[in-house]
Amino acid sequence: MSKKSVRPALRPQPSPRQAAADCINRALEKSDIAEICHAIGAATRLYNISDLALKSGLARPSIHRAFAGDPIKPNFTTVFNVLDAMGFQLHVTVRRGAGAARLKSVKNFQDAVDGNDPADISATDDR
Repeated sequence: MSKKSVRPALRPQPSPRQAAADCINRALEKSDIAEICHAIGAATRLYNISDLALKSGLARPSIHRAFAGDPIKPNFTTVFNVLDAMGFQLHVTVRRGAGAARLKSVKNFQDAVDGNDPADISATDDR
């Protein structure tokens, strides 16, 4: 009687790019600036830094410096451009039980987006 060999089921391994995205997302969930910078800096090492510089419009040393850690913290434009160059995008979701007092209406939100201060708008304004 012959014995059948049983192989364990293989789980698909995440791509290095997906692993980098997961690492950045975990850092973003913690809201720790230093950890976010470290995660993005680690992700940049998966790419040719010259290509990232070209696609992001930033100089190579600027990318290295921006994500090297404290005391330097990159500005939002740098973060956004580098993530975009790597093929990543930011996405905002609502977190339950957190945040400042919410706006009272969609109209107030739209006024704020349009550059109008909701505090300056009278209650009888029917725009």
